[in-house]
Amino acid sequence: MSTPDADGVLAEQLLRLTRRLQRIQKHQLEPIGITPAQARLLRTLALYEDPPRMADLARRLEVVPRAVTTLVDGLETGGWASRVPDPTNRRVVRVEVTDAGRAALRSLRAARRSAAEDVLAPLTPAQREVLGGLLTTLVSGGPEPRC
Repeated sequence: MSTPDADGVLAEQLLRLTRRLQRIQKHQLEPIGITPAQARLLRTLALYEDPPRMADLARRLEVVPRAVTTLVDGLETGGWASRVPDPTNRRVVRVEVTDAGRAALRSLRAARRSAAEDVLAPLTPAQREVLGGLLTTLVSGGPEPRC
């Protein structure tokens, strides 16, 4: 009987943790009434000083423009964002966060903190610091995967 390789076990653990985080996040977002994808778009919108174009959002989120259109539709329906005309080019549409969207962002931040605390509760502060450093390395480093 062969033993699983350490990298395979680690990869499986990361996938299980990701799924756990997604379940917790979905549960935390239900009372707010926003989907994880809409929450991501709303957080991204909040990063801009001036309302961005839909194409800018698609690039930043690394999705096709049609996906942003659908997400913005959902944010508008919820009252969290609105489409506004570009002041210099009437063919361009920009998206801005509404007051309700800013309130939702505050709730989203609290939900994320709560979810993170739930997942990280078993770790000591020192372990959290080490984990943070390791995750930063994994997220930002490393070569692109080979096909």
